[in-house]
Amino acid sequence: MKKILYTKFQNVDEIIAEMMKHAAIRKAITRTNLCKFWKKVAGEKFAQNSKPYSMMKGSIMVIACKTPVVAQELMLRKTQLLVKFKPYVESLNMKLTDLKFDAKKWVEESDGAE
Repeated sequence: MKKILYTKFQNVDEIIAEMMKHAAIRKAITRTNLCKFWKKVAGEKFAQNSKPYSMMKGSIMVIACKTPVVAQELMLRKTQLLVKFKPYVESLNMKLTDLKFDAKKWVEESDGAE
């Protein structure tokens, strides 16, 4: 029986460095980081009733809203939200041209207690 030597392991840093060479992965990570700032930008009240859903072509962020009323209220505050997003967008070296609010995209997250 042939003895197998496991000597060509890669450490996590090497794997991450290799993954970061891919533009699509870098872009996805950057977008995910931007979404993490939604609570700070929208405020606690709106963050409970809305959440980032996706990014569309043209650097448009889609926000899922719990109700059409929340979507309308956020729509009225869109200019303020874009101004609040600006420092985060610049720090991530991204573009964010618009926000789209959609109550049809809302999905309740289950807490696993069923």
